[in-house]
Amino acid sequence: MRRSLGDKRREIPVERAQDILKILRDFKDGDTRLVKKDGAEEETVVSRIYPTTQFGFRKITVERPLRLNFQAGPERITRLEDEKSFQALAQSKKKGPAAERELAEGWAAQKAVRQLVRSLPSTFFKDREAFEGVLDGAAKSAGLKLSAPVRKAILTALSERDETAAICRDGKGNPEPDPELRDTESVPLAETVEQFFDREVRPHVPDAWIDMSRRDPKDGEVGVVGYEINFNRYFYHYAPPRPLEEIEADIRGIEADIVRILGEITGSAVA
Repeated sequence: MRRSLGDKRREIPVERAQDILKILRDFKDGDTRLVKKDGAEEETVVSRIYPTTQFGFRKITVERPLRLNFQAGPERITRLEDEKSFQALAQSKKKGPAAERELAEGWAAQKAVRQLVRSLPSTFFKDREAFEGVLDGAAKSAGLKLSAPVRKAILTALSERDETAAICRDGKGNPEPDPELRDTESVPLAETVEQFFDREVRPHVPDAWIDMSRRDPKDGEVGVVGYEINFNRYFYHYAPPRPLEEIEADIRGIEADIVRILGEITGSAVA
């Protein structure tokens, strides 16, 4: 086109448009046409027939368990200062004397939490439940009641991901998912989610599971339905690469051009 129309940069001539309509009416799998490529005409497949399910898939969310180790070492204790829940202890939206009192209470609370964390043993824990027991015991001995956000801030600051650690579990004993290991898979509509998962995922990550709560809003089944038509996939035509000798000759030619241009810039003679 002489001028692009949005993203449209190609115009279909009338005769080509009529031919496209003919291909649709004929409804033949493997119909061919002579197509000009690199100055030569080549017989190319221009039509394929597939069931609609060929293009459909269910996007499922694959979870893997959270595994953490814990240690109250100097470096990890320092991280506590960067946790927003810990910082919020010494912040106030009030004004005047009320704000001053709230800030003073917050600073005192921060000091108490710092003392608590520093009093913890430097033992290396690979089980969150065991570490939580030590933390809760220390807080109880210090007469300190930890709010849920502050408790979470302490656990976050003192933990690191560890594939060899025990799985972190919720109150019901179910494994907690690790957001950093979360992944998605596109399951063809022609097969079940379970069959695909058992064949493509489980052999590689035995501890993974499907998030059954993510369902399609229309049919209520696991996985959100989507469709994709990848023309390159269905009309791919193998083109053998150029001989290695030709590629090497091109590279040598480019190198010679570079040397020549550099010679012209510097004014030196190049043999």
